[in-house]
Amino acid sequence: MKIYVTRKIPEAGMNILEPLYDVEVNPHDRPLTRAELLEKVAGADGVISLLTDRIDAEVFDTAKRCRGFANFAVGYDNMDVAEATRRKIPLSNTPDVLTNATAEMAWALLFAAARRVVESDTVMRAGEWKGWGPLQFIGQEVTGATLGIIGAGRIGKAFAMKSRGFDMKLLYTDEYPSADLEKNLGARKVSLEELLAQSDFVSVHVPLMPGTRHLIDAKALGLMKKTAVLINTSRGPVVDEAALVQALRNGTIAAAGLDVYEKEPRAAEGLAELSNVVMTPHTASATVTSRNGMAVKAATNLIAMLEGKVPPDCLNPTIYK
Repeated sequence: MKIYVTRKIPEAGMNILEPLYDVEVNPHDRPLTRAELLEKVAGADGVISLLTDRIDAEVFDTAKRCRGFANFAVGYDNMDVAEATRRKIPLSNTPDVLTNATAEMAWALLFAAARRVVESDTVMRAGEWKGWGPLQFIGQEVTGATLGIIGAGRIGKAFAMKSRGFDMKLLYTDEYPSADLEKNLGARKVSLEELLAQSDFVSVHVPLMPGTRHLIDAKALGLMKKTAVLINTSRGPVVDEAALVQALRNGTIAAAGLDVYEKEPRAAEGLAELSNVVMTPHTASATVTSRNGMAVKAATNLIAMLEGKVPPDCLNPTIYK
């Protein structure tokens, strides 16, 4: 059987697939164009896709012999799960293995934004620092502050648990209560509006769905403290980026740390010009442990699909009933 991998993934996954199948990998260090994707999946029995690949009805129509699509990502807003389910095509993702890596990146962005690390680094590299001064690069202190977590799923919970050393007051908002957060951290479930108004730091950990698109808009940003810091490691469109640019520019909030963007790979106009935002290029899962784990999961899920079994991380298991 023929496998197509839409972009090179770590060898940990390839080493599982290559002894078993005829594996072809996108030779370019870039996402496939739409035309390239459609051409390549046409002859594939199985596909490992990335979050940059839109897997929808057009792809399903083209990939007539394909037995499944394994997404190399925990998020799957790039996949039309409903259409795949209707056609009884299995889909999978890679949960769990990138939880800690993403939570760690959220903390890295939080500290960098709060303590103006990148801004200070830029001044030092440019040779512009004139010596210590009492009013230079004053930021926000983390210890004892109020931390607001939007979304208490795997990553949101892991992010919250890592706050234990900072004696923080925790607020969270989620569809369901989190007994773990409430028992272990004394966290309190509140409305989004209360969380935004009371938190010194707000970290976003929700999946991208119709109900979460632009969840953080101009109105939400206006509810936050002027000293607050916003962190987003979930999906770019959860935050209205144009509204965020204005909020950062006008002092509505103090700073932001972003790993994801509305229209990747580009950030909103004006964002890069602001010194009070720290930006990383969607690298929250970029650790050796995490990426190897993702590769193994994607390969393992795809093998199960090709063997007619339910993949361990199936997104539409009802098709097997």
